[in-house]
This record gives sequence, C-alpha cells and structure tokens, in this order.
Amino acid sequence: MQNQKKRIGFIGLGVMGKPMAMNLLRAGHSLMVHDINPNPVSELVQAGAREGSSPAEIGKHCDVIFTMLPDSPHVKKVISGENGVLETARPGTVLIDMSSIAPMMAVQLYEEAAKKGVHMIDAPVSGGEPRAIDGTLSIMAGGDEEVFHRVEELLFLMGKSVLLIGKIGSGNITKLANQIMVAIHLASMSEAMVFAEKAGVDTEKVFHAIKGGLAGSSVLNAKMPLVLERNFKPGGPIRMHTKDLINVRDTALEIDAPIPLTAQVMEFMKALKADGKAEDDHGGLIQYYEKLAGVVVRRK
Repeated sequence: MQNQKKRIGFIGLGVMGKPMAMNLLRAGHSLMVHDINPNPVSELVQAGAREGSSPAEIGKHCDVIFTMLPDSPHVKKVISGENGVLETARPGTVLIDMSSIAPMMAVQLYEEAAKKGVHMIDAPVSGGEPRAIDGTLSIMAGGDEEVFHRVEELLFLMGKSVLLIGKIGSGNITKLANQIMVAIHLASMSEAMVFAEKAGVDTEKVFHAIKGGLAGSSVLNAKMPLVLERNFKPGGPIRMHTKDLINVRDTALEIDAPIPLTAQVMEFMKALKADGKAEDDHGGLIQYYEKLAGVVVRRK
C-alpha cells in the first residue's frame, strides 16, 4: 500500500484520538475528521484536515478509516448504525478501530464489514495521552495479516510498538490483559504505600527504595510521583478503566476464565466513581485505600 496516496478518515477526536489524528496530519497525509464535539474538529481543520459531516461521509470519501471511541456501543453506531461508515464505504476500504471494546463486538463488526467487502482490524492502544501526543503508543492489533501489513506504516506514525497478535478480536483481548495487569499493579502500589503511610514511614523514600528492585514497574514509576503530588489529572480516567474491567468481566464469563483479583479492583474503582472521582486518573485508586485507613499519602 502506498499510504501517501490514500485518503484517510479519523472518527473520534477525544483525549487520545485528537493527538493521534494530529500525528497522521503532521506526517503529510490527507485527513478527513469527524466528532460530535466541534472543538477538536476545528483544531484539526485549522491544522489542515477536512471536516466530514458524518461517519457516512467519511466512509464515502476515505480509503483507510480510523475510529477511536469510548466503548462498544459507540463503535457499533459509528460503523454499522444509521448514517454509519458501512452505509457508504467501498469494497477494499480498511477500517481500523483503535478503541478499547469488547472482543466479541470487534468480531461482530468484522463480519458485518466483510459482507460489504470492507476489511477491519481491531487495534487498541496503551500509553495514555502523553504517548498519544508524542506518537509512542503501544498498538495491539488483530485481523488478517495481509491487511495489517497494508496499514502498518500508518500505525507506526502513532505508535512506537505495533504488533499483530492474531485474528480479529485478539487486539482487544491483549488490551484487556494489559488493563488487568495495570489495575492490579495500581492496587498493589496503593495497598503497599498506604501500609507504609499507616506505619509512619516516609512513603517517598519507600518508593525510591522499591522502584529499583523486583517490585519496580512502569506503573509504579509513572503513577507514584503523581500520587505524592496529589495530582490526579486524568491520563487514564477511573471511568474508562472501569469500563475496560467490565469488558474483562463480560469476556471472562464468555470464555470461563477466572478473574478474582480483577473483579475486586473493578469494585474498588466503582466505589470511587460513586464518590465522585470518575474523572480522576486511575492512579487515584489509592484514595480507596486511604479512605479505609484514614491516611493520605503525599510528599512530606
């Protein structure tokens, strides 16, 4: 595929989608964008993109179409709903859904697209807003190998790590596995640091002592400095991580997989949502433990 000759569409210009689309635009590609929020659309248009009035218009004019949306129902509506992409997409169009959705929804949409001769890949991402901005996301793809290689160059404009995992749906299985591990890492970090705080030990020193050892992790290094500053501005909001864990739960029921730790952390996050902290960064999970212990972990 000569990607520079392709007309690219991007639907969903939220916290992640807007910088991802901007990276495609900065690479010199012709880009048509759509979102229900006019503000990011205006930003992209000012940077050189064209506005598509609907998903159907994107489908009519574009050869490769990216979607980056909150959850399965939004993706289904945009792709196969009324005035959706599949109403107008031509055979041979490649649809790349980069949202984090239920794997079975990705399979369902792949099958619907195939009836119209449209190819589909599920390619969710990990890395949060900072990596979306600098184009260093981890991208986990599922779909047909030949189709993946046709668009791989475009994916590398948004991600540093781009890997085809297997058939359609396997990208989202991988993303959910990632979200399981991040959630449990956050819970273990929270539990350990509240334990240290309750014991009267300087938690910043505990963090520095631990991070170079076996318990060190990317999650610890990224989130603990923010906890110490009480900075819960969302990179990955609790609301969205809870959604991913609900998709884990539903998928685990389908395949009969045990997820006892994940189920517990999901309930912790739901409790924080009920406390009005849905838009806090998922590192704010520590607030659940702090409330139980009656302490606050912060830089001394």
